[in-house]
Amino acid sequence: MQTDFLVIGSGIAGLTYALKTAREFPDKTITVLTKTNSEETNTKYAQGGVAGVTDFENDSFAKHIEDTLIAGDGLCNPEVVEVVVKEGVERIREIISWGADFDKEISGEYALGKEGGHSEFRILHHKDVTGKEIEKTLLKQIANYPNIQLINHCFVVDIITQHHLGYLVTKSTPDIECYGVYVLNLHENKIDKILAKITLLASGGNGQVYRTTTNPSIATGDGVAMAYRAKGRIENMEFIQFHPTALYEAGKSGQAFLITEAVRGDGGILRNNKDEAFMINYDERKDLAPRDIVARAIDSEMKIAGTEFVYLDCTKMDREKFLHHFPNIYEKCQSMGIDVFKQFIPVAPAAHYSCGGIKVDEWGRSSIKYLFACGECASTGLHGANRLASNSLLEAMVFAHRCFLDSREKIDAIQFEEKIPDWNARGTNVPKEMILITQSLKELQLLMTDYVGIVRTNVRLERAMKRLDLLHLETEGLYQSTSVSPQLCELRNLITVGYLIVKSAQFRHESRGLHFNTDYPGKSELVQNIVL
Repeated sequence: MQTDFLVIGSGIAGLTYALKTAREFPDKTITVLTKTNSEETNTKYAQGGVAGVTDFENDSFAKHIEDTLIAGDGLCNPEVVEVVVKEGVERIREIISWGADFDKEISGEYALGKEGGHSEFRILHHKDVTGKEIEKTLLKQIANYPNIQLINHCFVVDIITQHHLGYLVTKSTPDIECYGVYVLNLHENKIDKILAKITLLASGGNGQVYRTTTNPSIATGDGVAMAYRAKGRIENMEFIQFHPTALYEAGKSGQAFLITEAVRGDGGILRNNKDEAFMINYDERKDLAPRDIVARAIDSEMKIAGTEFVYLDCTKMDREKFLHHFPNIYEKCQSMGIDVFKQFIPVAPAAHYSCGGIKVDEWGRSSIKYLFACGECASTGLHGANRLASNSLLEAMVFAHRCFLDSREKIDAIQFEEKIPDWNARGTNVPKEMILITQSLKELQLLMTDYVGIVRTNVRLERAMKRLDLLHLETEGLYQSTSVSPQLCELRNLITVGYLIVKSAQFRHESRGLHFNTDYPGKSELVQNIVL
């Protein structure tokens, strides 16, 4: 199969890019691949909203830029921050013109929310399901373009480069080129090759590397792992954002229900097991401090008390406003027997967002020619050491547009590479025991949770690396000897992501943003990005 534009991932980044290229090039083919259903993405689970300056009487670009830089703790690229904040306004107008319905006040003005780290009310939202509303809007628009082919249940195995033509490709190889991908067609259970002139990785995050995460089961770091195997540059993987307030459900692992930060923006208060509002002890911004500070504070309170959760107090919040803004949170708590207006909500941090990823420039270009990346799988320079709440959807839209602008200029000069060999599956057998895969996944998630969580030490990181080495050896042996399956590929990708997080954390001899190491509690004078 050949396609002009190949998009891997069907979240806000991938669909925005696909839509723009389809409109610009009605005579060219755009193929979007997703490994489950097209609507099952990290975008769908984004509750809070989109941060953007729309109220210029009370807010400004300068304030949004400053808030982003403060949250990023010295590692943001100031030029990229300015680009995203300023260009983001037009991208917000664009998604609204496509049909996205953001909440409004009775006056007709947009109802703006405020979240941790923001100095002003600037978050546009659709109740507490903003991501779902945007995903629905984009899928509806995509359906209008016959030159877009959306393929579900198609698992991308590897990026095709000169390596597959028999050349030795290393990190120092100049001009590595992407020719397309090998994909596992889950309907026919065979591996095909899809050749593309331009490939965009918009494959989302990697929250499933931890035992508890707000991410869906598909968030297995596939794009980052594939880019790393293809010798692409990966950056700042040590900065994993733990959302401070995931709903605590005893004994549950996997995807946790998110209690959006906007609840605290509207007046929710964190309390410990003594009913104390503890955030004043950690930061003058109290419950609206940036996420890294709030998550560490909760982690500290849980360790002091020996508990597995703290509480979110919403009992004093306006009932009508809460039911209008957070209907899904209310219903979820009700299903657990919690009346949010009478009882506290048990919450605990959960892996939420990867601030690092595939290193790209200001146009979304990776270190591999013809391979772009945007969305959570990319490291653009916007987030630095800690992402400011609700900046992720904004970043995805801005960089999808920038990837489109740059690839628009290149597409006609690129030719298909016709000599790519078919996938070689000789010498492999059907795996006899899935337990070899499922048990390794459990081990990985536990070691990452226990050793590479909110607070780290050199000893924990060293232990994590030793266990990762063993898991890597076992899994690569399985990969070489058995036929490819989605479960095996996801495990392989998650082990790679785990390695990148630990290795980056070991290189960072300081505590900055989301990376806190008790052996290096202070900040280094040398402010640098960790690139692998």
